[in-house]
Amino acid sequence: MKLPIIATLLASAAAFAPTSHNMVSSRPASQLAVAIDTSDIKNGLTVEIDGEPWKVLSFSIMKQARGAAKTTIKFKNLKKGNTLENTYRSGEKFETAMIEKKPAQFTYPDDNDNLFFMDMETFEETMVEAKVVEDVEKWIDEGMEVNLVYFKGEVIEVVVPNTMTYKIAETEPGIKGNTAQGVTKPAVLSCGATITVPGYLSEGEAIKVDTNKGEFLSRDNE
Repeated sequence: MKLPIIATLLASAAAFAPTSHNMVSSRPASQLAVAIDTSDIKNGLTVEIDGEPWKVLSFSIMKQARGAAKTTIKFKNLKKGNTLENTYRSGEKFETAMIEKKPAQFTYPDDNDNLFFMDMETFEETMVEAKVVEDVEKWIDEGMEVNLVYFKGEVIEVVVPNTMTYKIAETEPGIKGNTAQGVTKPAVLSCGATITVPGYLSEGEAIKVDTNKGEFLSRDNE
């Protein structure tokens, strides 16, 4: 008689156990720390040094007649904002930072120039301090979707798309024939940034911009 009772208890326990799909998070996966060396260094890579996130801004490799090559790397501390340049021997080790990127939409700024973003999955709002966005703030337009980069639960960077479409808010009147002549002029975009554009463009036109280089790419014909 004990066997049916045990079977019934096991079936009841299984009914209350969490299913596998409930245990899988829908959040973006974190980037796990990976051991690398100087040969793996590239621009934009974030490594952890002394417990803090440092982003590679640039690097150069110096080959020597004798001995191993040396790599000079310029980093930016994504928490403090300061930069650092060091030279490393070939093969020296680093550890990539454990970071997580989450999609978010810009909502509004406050009086202290901090920016607020809405998580695209939970719809929760996150405040990002002005010092974190100072390098890219000029490219952030109303309603823009970006990636918030988290390190140990703290937003350390806001990543905007490499190519974005903006409207020209202010510029000199467009002049026909300037296409062939290669004439350029400054233009203030809807996001507030100022770039150089071809002379034939007019206010109100939509253009594609390389946000990394701050350069005009083309008209947006969509």
